[in-house]
Amino acid sequence: MQDKELMLSVFAILIYVIGGIATFGGVGLILLMKGKDLWGWGDGHSIGYLCVCVGLVFSILGVLIMRILRNRI
Repeated sequence: MQDKELMLSVFAILIYVIGGIATFGGVGLILLMKGKDLWGWGDGHSIGYLCVCVGLVFSILGVLIMRILRNRI
């Protein structure tokens, strides 16, 4: 039981941190890569907006998981 709770807590914090990195990385891409190709994936500006949106969703998801775990444990 204790191992499962610890794994879920680590998962929630990991999702939260990944979301923060993606958000700030996306802001960097928006500011620095306008009009430049990013490894053949597309315009860096557009991928930056994608990273910002996905990063914010991951950060919110990580916080929600942490809140649920706090209330259940």
